[in-house]
Amino acid sequence: MVKEYLELIINDDLIRLDGVKRDKHKMQLLLKSLARNESTTVTNATLKNDIKEIDNEDIDIDTVASYLNALNKLFLLDNDEPFSENIRSKVRVKQAKKRHFADPSITCAILNLTVDKLLNDLQTFGFLFEAMVERDLKIYAESFDAKCFHYQDYLNREIDCVIELEDGNWCAFEIKLGANQIDDAAANLIKIRDSIQNENGKVPKVLCVICGMSSYAYKREDGVIVVPITALKN
Repeated sequence: MVKEYLELIINDDLIRLDGVKRDKHKMQLLLKSLARNESTTVTNATLKNDIKEIDNEDIDIDTVASYLNALNKLFLLDNDEPFSENIRSKVRVKQAKKRHFADPSITCAILNLTVDKLLNDLQTFGFLFEAMVERDLKIYAESFDAKCFHYQDYLNREIDCVIELEDGNWCAFEIKLGANQIDDAAANLIKIRDSIQNENGKVPKVLCVICGMSSYAYKREDGVIVVPITALKN
């Protein structure tokens, strides 16, 4: 069904959008590059180079930007904006968007990913799990007028998902597929919180790790909350 939806977009919707006839092959290559870079903060230039290196095809950087704009207008993309405005810290924060399709099933369709392929490629599975959780968090957050972002600074520290509430308070979430990653994820959240605090920034109210393979929710001794994906609800 998703593959047919993508075919409809390429062959019909893109033309009806604004009457512009776009190169279908290059659009397919761009979609593949976006799928390969799901849940990352790659630039348009990186997408262009990715197409050149992997697909051995060249595409103009302006064409990349134009095609991305068209895909946005068709609501096929749902990128996460960077979070920095209310931290008020001296830590410099990158302003790159995190790349997402509107649903991770689109990535699976473009890359022909099956259950067996994902089970044999846990790194890719992890990126798709992150995309799925962030999609759901965004839906839940919007139900009470909160907003979702991602955090990445120039010290290469990242927070997978940030939810900012209407009053300016915010919560930090790390998203991990395996339970063996919880300790590192919690340590990362604490390290970033402490760094922001040392710079007199506004620290998160909640530190949370959302895990795909944990079976119950609990609060660790360091204050980080661990929540299984099955516990997410409005």
